[in-house]
Amino acid sequence: MRWLVAGATGMLGTDLVARLRGDGRDVVAAGHAELDITDPVAVAARVRDVDVVVNCAAWTAVDDAETHEGAAFRLNATAPQLLARAAHAAGARLVQVSTDYVFDGAATAPYAEDAPLAPVSAYGRTKAAGEWAVRAETDDYLVVRTAWLYGAHGACFPRTMARLAAERPQLQVVADQVGQPTWTADLADLLVRLVDAGAPSGTYHGTASGQVSWHGFARAVVAAAGKDPAMVAETTSAAFVRPAPRPAYSVLGHDALVAAGVAPIGDWAARWAAAADDVLALAGRTRG
Repeated sequence: MRWLVAGATGMLGTDLVARLRGDGRDVVAAGHAELDITDPVAVAARVRDVDVVVNCAAWTAVDDAETHEGAAFRLNATAPQLLARAAHAAGARLVQVSTDYVFDGAATAPYAEDAPLAPVSAYGRTKAAGEWAVRAETDDYLVVRTAWLYGAHGACFPRTMARLAAERPQLQVVADQVGQPTWTADLADLLVRLVDAGAPSGTYHGTASGQVSWHGFARAVVAAAGKDPAMVAETTSAAFVRPAPRPAYSVLGHDALVAAGVAPIGDWAARWAAAADDVLALAGRTRG
């Protein structure tokens, strides 16, 4: 089985390529330099001889998408459409990574995989359009929504918090946004397990289990960085107004994984404990 990973040089793509190569699998790693996923001719040519296409590429600059929605749409919606169309023509399975931002964040219980989409930001709208495009172009797909991603190979919340904790006596982090911090290495493993299991075409949620606020996660990060978690003070979203609204509740349910016989990712706190040394090693962390 030959895999094509689009967005292979990003935080998730790097971990997915490493996971596949660690198993000795045949994988084509395509960053932007190797494949422009908005070019239909290039996409068709590259997808022609693979069995699984995983799209890890995306416009992830959430705030910038508010003023560059057209550019975000090309990468988050048009590109998945082209990949899905090419995958269908080649008889390949497409795995499209999506996001919690397709929901409005107003729920009080974990979002089911079939919950109505109601994005409230340009980023969310473009990612929702990408989901629809994939479903329209192929019947052999896995849409995997994730949230609050962090990893060793890109900018992410834990690395930022560890750096700031080394520079400042106190940090203020919002406590009124709740979600599921998810390690890219865990998501990469889940994507491989879903494909290996022959999971039915459909939508799945690829997040860690449990839930925590950004404030609670920041305290866990600061503690892992060898600092006193008490230095992290609570604040509210109203104190940090951003161009794009953030979902207040980003907890996703995992019923579809269970139904497919695929184990969800473990509890966020246990997975952070496993990930911390790897993720923070590149953040100039010092242990006390």
